[in-house]
Amino acid sequence: MNPEAVVPFVNFFSRWVLFIAVAYKAYQTRDKGWVLLSTAFFINAMDVESYIFKPLGIHMAHEAYRVASQIPNFFIATLLLWGAIHLKYNTSKLKHVVFISVFLAASYIWLFLLAANVFNDNFVVETVFPAFAYSFSLIYFSRVLMEKEISTRSIDSLFPWGLILLALLNFTYPVVRNVDWLAPSAFFLGAVFRLIAAVGAFKFVFIPFFPPETQPPTVKATPPGAFVCPSKERVSEKFGNIGELSNLVVITREELDNIRGKLHPSALVFWVTRVMEGEIHKFPEIYAISPTKIDILTDLIAKAVESGYRVLYIDAVEYLIIENGFENTLKFLLNVKDHVLVANGTIILVVDPEALDPLQRRILEREFSRG
Repeated sequence: MNPEAVVPFVNFFSRWVLFIAVAYKAYQTRDKGWVLLSTAFFINAMDVESYIFKPLGIHMAHEAYRVASQIPNFFIATLLLWGAIHLKYNTSKLKHVVFISVFLAASYIWLFLLAANVFNDNFVVETVFPAFAYSFSLIYFSRVLMEKEISTRSIDSLFPWGLILLALLNFTYPVVRNVDWLAPSAFFLGAVFRLIAAVGAFKFVFIPFFPPETQPPTVKATPPGAFVCPSKERVSEKFGNIGELSNLVVITREELDNIRGKLHPSALVFWVTRVMEGEIHKFPEIYAISPTKIDILTDLIAKAVESGYRVLYIDAVEYLIIENGFENTLKFLLNVKDHVLVANGTIILVVDPEALDPLQRRILEREFSRG
């Protein structure tokens, strides 16, 4: 089969997978940023020219097409930038509103220049600003994904990397589009990059973790609730050997050799470190993650709970406080606590009381029962 004949089908499939994944993420999180992003991917998935007008035999006059063909780039770029800003900052600050306003005003002027044919049908000049805006917004969104949502060494990272490759290719669009011998190859590469992004997005949203193995009847179940213990020995006294649990999630700084040898193969471990990132071991699954990426860690814990994990054990609280401050760490702990308790699970913190000042200790003990 001719590869060029496959391109329209790959593009159609990957566009809609991207939209469905992002829209489902918006539904899951109820986050304004993801809603804006899902609208951008919906506009891209519709591709009115290719999937509606062409099948219906509808053709636009050249003068109208000159303007209409560039409108989606500006719409999508605006929504991607706005949505990514919300993901990164959880709001739109004044400087962000000013930036988007200036961009929209420039887009408005550009469309009128196109309508007036100021560029004398010079395709390169006509498309350079819309192509740049669309590509830049894809790269910015992808960078925010890698900073706030996705580990850069997991299959999920295909989502932002596919978009980045697509954006870099799209930078060349104004020149390559009308080069007969090069354009087909560029369109094929674009389809491949979009498919890569779709695979990563699907994995990121729909298959974050595989469900844990069924808990053996011989293993003592942990009581549901939120607990804070002064030492690992106290955890063993109260809860038994939690390393036997198949539905265990661990956030730790402990030596990797110790982790590998004493946990159930189905356990899930997030090893907090600055020296590496991504999956570093199977059975149990061990992921290295930066201590400052607590937003990503929160999302990963939520996904693990959705997949069936019910016991969360954290013995790296002091380290998270050093890296993020007490207030941010407390917000993280309360967030993951809510996810676990809603699922009738157990969260266990190991915190040396001497590592906290009296006020911090009282705040923590108000939210977590002494174990």
